[in-house]
Amino acid sequence: MNQHFFSIIIPVKEINDYIRESIPKILELQNQNFEIIILPNEDNVPFTADKTQIVPSGKVWPAQKRNMWAEICKWDILCFLDDDAYPNTDWLTNVIKYFDDKNVVAVWWPWITPEDDDFWAKVSGAVFLTALGWANPDRYLPLGKAKQVKDWASVNLFVRKQDFLQIWGFDKDYWPGEDTKLCLDLIKQTNKKIMYAPDVIVHHHRRPGLMKHIKQVWNYGLHRGHFFLKWDFRIVYLVPTLFVLFILFWWILSMIFWWIILNLYILWVLIYWLALIISFIDIYYKIKKISIAFFAIFYIFLTHVAYGIMFLKWLFSPNLKSKLR
Repeated sequence: MNQHFFSIIIPVKEINDYIRESIPKILELQNQNFEIIILPNEDNVPFTADKTQIVPSGKVWPAQKRNMWAEICKWDILCFLDDDAYPNTDWLTNVIKYFDDKNVVAVWWPWITPEDDDFWAKVSGAVFLTALGWANPDRYLPLGKAKQVKDWASVNLFVRKQDFLQIWGFDKDYWPGEDTKLCLDLIKQTNKKIMYAPDVIVHHHRRPGLMKHIKQVWNYGLHRGHFFLKWDFRIVYLVPTLFVLFILFWWILSMIFWWIILNLYILWVLIYWLALIISFIDIYYKIKKISIAFFAIFYIFLTHVAYGIMFLKWLFSPNLKSKLR
């Protein structure tokens, strides 16, 4: 097993309570071969900790913050961590074996909802625990074995510094969505693989409240729609939009083909409700909280609608990059 050293890079707007929670937990890691760099807009709040530097970046997007420091940090493995996330103590210990394979360029891992999140934040997190809610529940629970993946989120990411700099880092014109673009660039330009590591665990706070959850999904739908035909054509990303279009236009079609469309609509409703019931059982099985599973079903429906609507916006957003700068 090779010895690796890690630069943990945390972009933030300002020093906040999440940072005050996460830094002490990072300092408790079993593997102490790391440095921590926090990148606030301005250094206007006193905060000090071992192994930690505060580097004001100015008011720029998270992707720019990460790129700025990646060029001058000390160590061979970059770790991008959100301010509202904190790792298990064996986080760095467990990831080393993946980078012993020189064909691995990056490692992503599941980020689970902390036990101390409030009820509605846990409901938001529960949406992502089922395939109907978000298609990739292994992003939010340690499920299955290590595997190669094509696309993951930059909430938490290990990447080799040399390869990251080779592709010029994150595309600063995208936020959100910079993570999808990074994955595509890493795979295409380095010919290496990205791994999912279920034993490398981070706890990530969820959005508290329905509106914050919908806003998050809204942004995901917009950037995913923009990338759909441009770089990453996968039918699964189109499903929520087809769902929304069916809700909106079934009654128009029914005036022409009323008997066929009516029967199709009834069949669709039955299938969707069956899928929601299966999702409820799946969520309850995973978290053993019946009230959270119950409200998550309503969140799932609204998630589909919000994502589906914003996915369509890419048709009317040819200048999406400039709008998200």
